[in-house]
Amino acid sequence: MLDLFAKDTVIHPGRKLAATVAGVFLASGDDFVTQPVESLSLSFEGISGDFHGGYTRRSGGREPWYPRGTEMRNERQLSIVAADELEAVADRMGIAKIMPEWIGANLVLEGVANLSMLPAGSLLFFKDGVTLKVDAQNGPCRLSGRSIAEHAGMADIELGSLLFPKAAKRLRGLVAWVEKPGTIRDGEAVSVKVPEQWIYRP
Repeated sequence: MLDLFAKDTVIHPGRKLAATVAGVFLASGDDFVTQPVESLSLSFEGISGDFHGGYTRRSGGREPWYPRGTEMRNERQLSIVAADELEAVADRMGIAKIMPEWIGANLVLEGVANLSMLPAGSLLFFKDGVTLKVDAQNGPCRLSGRSIAEHAGMADIELGSLLFPKAAKRLRGLVAWVEKPGTIRDGEAVSVKVPEQWIYRP
């Protein structure tokens, strides 16, 4: 029988991790900057009343294969970050801190090492019933960099906007979408299911 697997293929087994919600935030205005709240109400469209809610969204620079503004599925309904990664980015940028709100984060999770490296397909099961599915790492952009520079009072705003994408590469957190709706509350326990992983070699 033909062996379809390459001899050097390594399949890493899935695993479960434990996390805690350390902050919940809502972008209720006309831009991506969020504000702290006690809980988030989620439907299949994302967070109710949030800037990034909706079944679909418009393509941008992250999707060069579409003309800008093309309507597509919204797989970026929530932005998830880790406090330790934000601290590392702030240090690289030479500023005292980066608040989750400044870059439009909806959730801060603690307890998962290297949060931004969780693979696509990871499932986040919240104790009160919500399930989120990780789509991808959240690529840092100049808009978030400008927000940081302005909020942190950097002398050179343009430099700050350019510095963030470099300083935050693979530390910007994750984007996810709602697989099972409900309510997420600050302090809630989360079970993280990491899927099997392998490198595709055709």
